[in-house]
Amino acid sequence: MAEADSLKADILVIQECEDPAHSTQAYRNWAGDYLWIGESKNKGIGIFPRHGHKVEQLSWTGEHRIQGFTNSSPAQSWRTDELKLFLPFIINQQITVLAVWTKASNGGTFSYTGQLWKYLQIHRNDLRKPDTIIIGDFNSNVIWDRPDRWWNYTDVLAELDQMGFRSQYHHCFNEKPGQETRPTFFMQRNLLKPYHIDYAFTSSDLTDRSTILIATEKNWLSVSDHVPLVLDISIEITGF
Repeated sequence: MAEADSLKADILVIQECEDPAHSTQAYRNWAGDYLWIGESKNKGIGIFPRHGHKVEQLSWTGEHRIQGFTNSSPAQSWRTDELKLFLPFIINQQITVLAVWTKASNGGTFSYTGQLWKYLQIHRNDLRKPDTIIIGDFNSNVIWDRPDRWWNYTDVLAELDQMGFRSQYHHCFNEKPGQETRPTFFMQRNLLKPYHIDYAFTSSDLTDRSTILIATEKNWLSVSDHVPLVLDISIEITGF
C-alpha cells in the first residue's frame, strides 16, 4: 500500500490485487470507496480513488453475433460476461475508463488478446466517445502475433486506431509496437526477461494533453513483477 501511495495518483488501477471486502481492516481502510471485480477474492482488478475523486462502475453488457467462419459452420455469439477481465467505470461523471486485465479463456482459442478483441467488437460504441481511457495489463504484444489468427494484437491495435485511440507510450516515446525499449513486466521478477505488455490508450481528444511515465524496476520488483504506468492528463474536472 505504501508503494502505491508513493505514486501520489488521483486514481489507482491495480491488477492482481485482493478484494478489500475479504481482506484486513487496514486494507479496507486504505481502499476507500473502491471498485473491484475478480474470479476469486485473491486476484482481480481494483480501482482506488484518491484526493476526493469519485469512481462509479458502468454496467456494460452486450452480445456480438457473427456468421460462421465457413458456410457449414454455425454462427457464434460472444457476451460481455464471458470475457476476462474488464471493468468499465467513470471518474467524477466525466472521464470514462476501461480497466483491463486480459486472461486465458476457458476454451483456449480467444485467450488474452483475443478476449480484448472480442470485447471491442461488443463495446465499440460505448468506447467511441471523448474523454475515454483504456488502461491495464493486456498480456499482449505484437511479438506474439501468429499468422493463423485474425485477432492478433496487431488486429486489436487496428481496431483501436479506427476508434480514435492512441497508445500513449508509443505516442510519447515515438516507438513502434514490438520495438518498445522500456519494459513494463519482468517474468518471475527477472531482469533478463523483460516484456512490454501494459498499456494506456487515450481517445484522440486526450492524446496531446497526456503524458506517460514508466516507473523504474529497481523500486518495484520487490513487490511486483510489473512496474507502474503513470498517466498524467491535463484536463479540467467540471463540478469538482
